[in-house]
Amino acid sequence: MKSTGVVRKIDELGRIVIPKELRRTLDINVKDPIEIFTSENKVILQKYQADMACMITGEILDDNQTFGNGNIVLSQEGMALLQEELEIKLGKKREEMLNAE
Repeated sequence: MKSTGVVRKIDELGRIVIPKELRRTLDINVKDPIEIFTSENKVILQKYQADMACMITGEILDDNQTFGNGNIVLSQEGMALLQEELEIKLGKKREEMLNAE
């Protein structure tokens, strides 16, 4: 876990303010749900991600599909983006292999 060097006080209602730059970096927006975990003597805040959220686009749609025994969730758009990137990377690998011969 990386320290940000930011210290905040808890107000009388038990609230803390997460700095704007940190929210921007972690893509946390107004009204986003945040999960709260505890581990030993630590409180961990994490942006909530639904089980069926696409791992590439973040979309939560009824037609999202799972792969790899449920470990990978992709939307149609996410699959298209992944396919495009794989084709580019695999094309470069093929070129490298052909040039090496």
